[in-house]
Amino acid sequence: MPELHLLAPPPWREYALLDTGGGARLERFGSYTLVRPDTQAIWPVTLTEQEWLRADATFAKARSGDDTPGHWVARRQLPEQWPLHYDNLAFWVRPTPFRHTGIFPEHSAHWPWLADVLARSPRPSVLVLFGYTGLTSIYAAAHGAAVTHVDASKPAVRWAQDNQRLSGLEAAPIRWLVDDVGKFVAREIRRGRHYDLIVMDPPVFGRGPKGEIWRLNEHLPELVAQCVQLLSDQSLGLLLNAYATNVSALTLYNLLTAAFSRRSGSTSAGELTLREERSGRLLPTALYACWSDVLHPHQVQSDLL
Repeated sequence: MPELHLLAPPPWREYALLDTGGGARLERFGSYTLVRPDTQAIWPVTLTEQEWLRADATFAKARSGDDTPGHWVARRQLPEQWPLHYDNLAFWVRPTPFRHTGIFPEHSAHWPWLADVLARSPRPSVLVLFGYTGLTSIYAAAHGAAVTHVDASKPAVRWAQDNQRLSGLEAAPIRWLVDDVGKFVAREIRRGRHYDLIVMDPPVFGRGPKGEIWRLNEHLPELVAQCVQLLSDQSLGLLLNAYATNVSALTLYNLLTAAFSRRSGSTSAGELTLREERSGRLLPTALYACWSDVLHPHQVQSDLL
């Protein structure tokens, strides 16, 4: 029977999940507190209404749905962007019309494992697909990897490059590419290219630079199979995250187990979470599955779910 794990990131000095509930989350990003909708948080809040009302800005959803741009209602004026630090790295926080800030702290639950596997190779090559604002790409580069970062959004890649400069890693070997992930991976296979580690964070639905359509349930199995071909003989692993999807962590586990059936190593899977600062309650944020010879060491729970 597979074990499905709950993973929580190590504490961030400048980020905190203050409270959740009532379909929302209250977070601190540096000097600013934000309220954002969260459909997972259906339980009652812990903090008082007054503490929530003191947030610097609240995201208001558009009436037509979550995929339509909304707007921020500010209690005090927010800057267009401000820096957030993690150890020696720094990233720009930018409140967007789609409620995101460009920062996904839950991804750092994987980073101690990443540091471990990257240290096993003198110059590991890492491919990051659907890399968005580049936090994992920058972390990998800071730990000695040569990184290829692929995303279909030119603004997202520019944001990632801004984060690279803010972190003082201008000389780090990161190749930033605006491309359709499926087409890029197919070309890399034809070129005979290989990577030691692949990280991907595919959306449920997306469009490439030329209008290419991506649907997770439809296209993910083929992409994972292609990525297996791209891994080197000394491969370190493949890490898959997924947000807002109707599949389960067990689905991702089964997908990777089947894809790597002819390779040694093992698969782990579960949920990424954020821990509330005061209550310690865990907020589910995303699903993940990981294939590697090195199992995830940072498990806050190990149950059969």
